Amino acid sequence: MNLRFVEAFYWVASLQSVTRAAEKMFLTQSAMSSRISALEDELGVLLLDRRDKQFRLTLAGARFYEYAQRLLHLQAEIKSVLGAEAKLSGSLRIGVIESVLHSWLVPWLEHLREAHPGLALELSVDTTPTLIDQIKRGTQDLVFAALPATGEAIHTRMLPAMDMVFIGNKSTHRKRRYSLEMLSQMEILTFQRGSQPHVSLVDQFARAGVTPKRIHTISSISAMAQLIQGGFGVATLPLKAVNNRLSFPNLRVLESEVHLAPLPIHASYREDPTSRAVQLLLDSATEFVDAQA
Repeated sequence: MNLRFVEAFYWVASLQSVTRAAEKMFLTQSAMSSRISALEDELGVLLLDRRDKQFRLTLAGARFYEYAQRLLHLQAEIKSVLGAEAKLSGSLRIGVIESVLHSWLVPWLEHLREAHPGLALELSVDTTPTLIDQIKRGTQDLVFAALPATGEAIHTRMLPAMDMVFIGNKSTHRKRRYSLEMLSQMEILTFQRGSQPHVSLVDQFARAGVTPKRIHTISSISAMAQLIQGGFGVATLPLKAVNNRLSFPNLRVLESEVHLAPLPIHASYREDPTSRAVQLLLDSATEFVDAQA
């Protein structure tokens, strides 16, 4: 039995889509369908119910799905025992939010490149809702976002949260300490509406009974930093991300009585019985971030 065909069936069943499974395995849809058909011919049963557009496994398909998981887990175990995964290779897709990009992602990737030179990465930067949708659809192997992804065969690990601070311009924000009332009179920039930093900030003002002059929601850390650099208001940003913004020398942390809620970071990935590569990658990221704390 060709395990590549078994793997194809596993991802079709797991993602409930031939199209998404083909994207996951970097195959054309026709090639993926051919593998499923070849497997069905070998087993002598239909695995997919093709009577309409709604995805369904046949009874035989549902039973074989369990066997497929066991076969692929055994394959991965053999590779691990014999040392085939000591050095990661191949291609993995990683999605991150901007806060991760501007803090520890780049030095971690440099560390990863030294440890696993044969590993190719496809990196994308997006918002938390988009990344969660991508991991559910199987178009990402690992995502670092502000919220955990949920679903069958999806696992999540929490990484250290990022301290959030108010950032201002050195030339215009010279006070030693800022009260909530002072901040409320300024133009305030924060992350997109409904995000954890935005909700936390709005709650701070609501609990104090203070109405802010204006809150602007922006999804880009770079855009916020450039606006503050130009003298436009103040922003709530992760401290580590700002520390790495060497191209914006006029930024400064504003001491304040307001304690912003830390930005949580969740790593989510879909279980892959064929390989422990994603778990090894996440272990590497966790160890690296813990060492930086």
